[in-house]
Amino acid sequence: MINEKLNRAVEALRPQVVDMLQKWIRIPSEKQPAQGEARFGLPLKTMLDTALSDAQALGFRTRNFDYYAGDVEMGEGEEVMGIVAHLDVVPAGDGWKHDPFGAEMEGGTVYGRGTTDDKGPAIAGLMAMKAVMDAGVPLSRRVRLILGCDEECGMQDMEYYREHADLPDFGFSPDADYPVINTEKGICAIELSAKFSGEDGAEYPVYSVTAGERRNVVPGVAYAEIGCGDVAALNEKLRATGLSVAAEPLENGRVRLVSTGVTGHAAFPEHSKNAAGQLLMALAAIGAGSGSRAAIARLAETIGTTYDGAGLGVDVKDSISGPLTLNLGILRITPESMTATLDIRYPVLASAKRIAGIIGMRLKEAGVSAELVSDSEPMHVPADSFIVRELLQVYHEITGKESYPVAIGGGTYSREMNNTVAFGCNFPGETDLAHQAEEYTTIDKMMLNIRIFAHAIAALAGK
Repeated sequence: MINEKLNRAVEALRPQVVDMLQKWIRIPSEKQPAQGEARFGLPLKTMLDTALSDAQALGFRTRNFDYYAGDVEMGEGEEVMGIVAHLDVVPAGDGWKHDPFGAEMEGGTVYGRGTTDDKGPAIAGLMAMKAVMDAGVPLSRRVRLILGCDEECGMQDMEYYREHADLPDFGFSPDADYPVINTEKGICAIELSAKFSGEDGAEYPVYSVTAGERRNVVPGVAYAEIGCGDVAALNEKLRATGLSVAAEPLENGRVRLVSTGVTGHAAFPEHSKNAAGQLLMALAAIGAGSGSRAAIARLAETIGTTYDGAGLGVDVKDSISGPLTLNLGILRITPESMTATLDIRYPVLASAKRIAGIIGMRLKEAGVSAELVSDSEPMHVPADSFIVRELLQVYHEITGKESYPVAIGGGTYSREMNNTVAFGCNFPGETDLAHQAEEYTTIDKMMLNIRIFAHAIAALAGK
């Protein structure tokens, strides 16, 4: 049954939600090198201080775990229900019309990095707790919002938190989609490398290739510097490929190739176009290289702009979590060497070690080696569990929409906690704006998320 008093308490928070969202978005909390107690850089220290200060002002208990993470708690009881969100963001990247850290508001829309991933959802969790408090909802369990600072770059924050805090008994992470995500694919990073010696007779020697900053972001632009005596003729060849790659003249008989794709989240590569893979295809099409020709051609053939892993022989899938996806997130080539990093989201029944082995065999002939450098195993919570059943019911009651459990390729804090699933904040049919240029949310959507979370707290932790 919907608690109308709780709904009214949520709506009363609208002005505070707007102010808090804009304040948090204006802090450019990208991970940076540690400085003293600022484990992930000064901007993230400022961000965590701000979040915990705001939570204290709302009347909650807070803890700071040495700037790895913080938490916010309310209520009493032996058991703890958790809401796990993060304050770090990926780099702004290219393609913005609005200031990515300006929190510009047009009508009811706020633009900025972190509005959907994951500051907006973190605020929704905090304000849902405030609404429950203001409405006087009786609780039988403690409710704890955990705020991490390293979700985008390896989750060292949760490793530290697990070592220094008691963990929630169950909960959700508002860092994905509705209705309820009870399955997350495994996530592994595979590093490709090659060493080059001597020339390979290429008409266009390759001096450098640069693409991508983070492996979990689909590169939206990629660059190469190559030798070329006739820019006009080269552009004719590039146009003939049908690829979005063009040459710009430089000095000393060199040109810069610019590959233009569509950036996005590595968990959903089908909504993007990988500029790094496209650049490799263009380089292969014109026979470019400088010792690197064989490696470029092989990567263009096996990866290119595809994302299913078929070219590398790893296009596996299962009925629980669906197909594998692959993203060429980082690419660097010099006359002496190549390094690249693949971000792979693999099904529950697959093995990262086996995937790396197959890729290594497929690339060996071109002198490219493959090494598994990290692996986060899949997460699965049964559909008939208490947490999944209750969240599905709340979602249906508040939205009137069909409610069902789903599997994703994204990696949330859910896999770092016990009996924890992903719940929100994107609705079915919406475009996922995480890691994309012009990321935004609307205040109306924020308020709906807060209402859903408030009722979820009441259902999961209420008496």
